Amino acid sequence: MTAVQPVVPPAVQPAVQPVVLDAMGGDHGPAETVAGAVTALRAHHVPVILVGDEPQVSGELRRHGATAEIPVVHADDAVPMAERGAAAATRATSSLAIGCRLVSSGEGGAFVSAGSTGAVVACAVRAIGRSGGVLRPALAVALPSLRGGASVLVDAGATADPSPAMMAQFALLGAGYARAVLGRAEPVVGLLSIGSEPGKGNRLSCQAEELLAALPLRFHGNIEGHDVLSGAVDVIVTDGFTGNVVLKNVEGCVQTALAMVAEAGIASPLRLAEVARRYDPQTHGGAALLGLRGTVVVAHGSSPAATIARACEMAYALAGHPATGMAATAATAVTAATAAELVT
Repeated sequence: MTAVQPVVPPAVQPAVQPVVLDAMGGDHGPAETVAGAVTALRAHHVPVILVGDEPQVSGELRRHGATAEIPVVHADDAVPMAERGAAAATRATSSLAIGCRLVSSGEGGAFVSAGSTGAVVACAVRAIGRSGGVLRPALAVALPSLRGGASVLVDAGATADPSPAMMAQFALLGAGYARAVLGRAEPVVGLLSIGSEPGKGNRLSCQAEELLAALPLRFHGNIEGHDVLSGAVDVIVTDGFTGNVVLKNVEGCVQTALAMVAEAGIASPLRLAEVARRYDPQTHGGAALLGLRGTVVVAHGSSPAATIARACEMAYALAGHPATGMAATAATAVTAATAAELVT
């Protein structure tokens, strides 16, 4: 079995402001989110500000003996997991909205939430804002590949119905992320489709393919579903609907396949557990929301404390890295703007 290497986050710079964590977000907030914040601080030395209902959040902090270690910013409201993005953005007193404003004002270095992806995106765009020229933000997830290292899947769920120009921007943003986080000097970009031949796919993918071919990128062309984990390309570009389905399918298939191998008794249980860990959401913590003027990480809605802690660690590292911080994000967006110019 080929070794699969973990994705290593960039080094943390010491001057980063605390991570702002939506304590009410996700299926298990505030119990798991507060526990995750405590782990992030004590085990990984990541400073955290919690935002949410102060009585509930402070009660959870008392359970961990951490009331003096982690500050709490009160929020009167919490966005339900079923809330649509546009409606969530109007809830000015929610933990999501207040958390994003803390990052926008500079009081926080990054924002983390396990809330509804659509709600997080809407609130982040309203409070933090898109980098110049970016049409829509995109979620990037680094998936371990069989060749070692990882490939960036973008968009993993931020924009379900993008335009071809948005897809072209996703490619540029994903390539920038691959350079900064994966260390790829000249990342190879592939467009997910139903066939590898040029012109294969639906209308959206065909139009996006034409734009990607004209960009200053190492464009591989179309790739298929079986290439997602092969390491054939460094950046896998797709729309948010397909990307989210792919991400969850990968997680489910890996778990199922490893369980079947374990049941057959043909591999070491310890080795199987190690491989499973590479693809576990707890390992990568969440997805980075690219194309904003600040750092935002979206964790799984069902995240336990360990995953929340990993997401905070990831956000802190990204915010403090000179190649992925706010200034670099804005610089990347200038390049991303050229994708929109191709269709105007």
